[in-house]
Amino acid sequence: GPSAVAHACNLSTLEGRGSFHHHEITALSQSLQPLWKLPFRAFRTDARKIHTAPARTTFLLRPLPILLATGGGYAGYRQYEKYRERELEKLGLEIPPKLAGHWEVALYKSVPTRLLSRAWGRLNQVELPHWLRRPVYSLYIWTFGVNMKEAAVEDLHHYRNLSEFFRRKLKPQARPVCGLHSVISPSDGRILNFGQVKNCEVEQVKGVTYSLESFLGPRTYTEDLPFPPAASCDSFKNQLVTREGNELYHCVIYLAPGDYHCFHSPTDWTVSHRRHFPGSLMSVNPGMARWIKELFCHNERVVLTGDWKHGFFSLTAVGATNVGSIRIYFDRDLHTNSPRHSKGSYNDFSFVTHTNREGVPMRKGEHLGEFNLGSTIVLIFEAPKDFNFQLKTGQKIRFGEALGSL
Repeated sequence: GPSAVAHACNLSTLEGRGSFHHHEITALSQSLQPLWKLPFRAFRTDARKIHTAPARTTFLLRPLPILLATGGGYAGYRQYEKYRERELEKLGLEIPPKLAGHWEVALYKSVPTRLLSRAWGRLNQVELPHWLRRPVYSLYIWTFGVNMKEAAVEDLHHYRNLSEFFRRKLKPQARPVCGLHSVISPSDGRILNFGQVKNCEVEQVKGVTYSLESFLGPRTYTEDLPFPPAASCDSFKNQLVTREGNELYHCVIYLAPGDYHCFHSPTDWTVSHRRHFPGSLMSVNPGMARWIKELFCHNERVVLTGDWKHGFFSLTAVGATNVGSIRIYFDRDLHTNSPRHSKGSYNDFSFVTHTNREGVPMRKGEHLGEFNLGSTIVLIFEAPKDFNFQLKTGQKIRFGEALGSL
């Protein structure tokens, strides 16, 4: 080969110059003999690819364990942070909320929670075999602490699927409606926050706020809406307060999966308008409410607005993971968690018509709607300055119990 020829030329040159003796040349030739027998391609740069290929394959497999290790480490860190917060709260120390960054919110919103919620909804509609109903429902009862003694039908075999079990009705005497107070709890749940609305920010939990206008949407004046037009210089809050001397109040109630899933009218009022915001279906449990600012504004929700004896009144049902279905009994045109929607869009529907100038009257305690699993109810209303809440943050409450009164 070329290497052998070059080697022979070099030897001839060395012999011609007399630099080596004959026996030295012979020894050198014998030492180089194994190299001559190697194939020529062993000295080409292409051969290196054969040796680097296994290393490259190993590199391609590395991102998966790195991703798993990173995700597991982050989840473990979050759990440690929650544990530390609980321990500090037990000591009576107030922990400032640690809000999620934009990338964390974007990452969470990239999860197809709407698709998963629709799949969960279809799964809930599957009829269970008679022999399987008791074991499945009993596991759910044990996990979430459901009190079946309050259910109108205690026999677990009566509920054909999970959806019927979630939307079970209660015995009439299980939730007496308080007649002494003007506003009652519309549902079972836990009080996350309450109080006066200051400026245009509302607290979803202590220290974490959301925009009042982003949550309710703009107040567009039409003939059908009971809200008077406000000057452009007025704040959004002032547009809602229709009577001099009144203040704007709010109350947030979180429904856990084991709670009674129907919600009722919290007072005597008239519903004149519905606004439906398609959106994400992120979890709305108290931990997430402390972590994601404006969580309620990101999620799908149905805003019912109208008026009561003291002015503006609204009830908003906020959707959550596996709670894509929000049902309002008197609104047959409402369809939530549809496959397609435009980001930031909303649709309006007025219950005030030429034949019905008042809207839909609701009596305190009357059935209003239901969730498929559990979520959040937000009340925002105006009332005189001497309105007082009969509540404590974090307390458990049941439908029919007092929220507040004058």
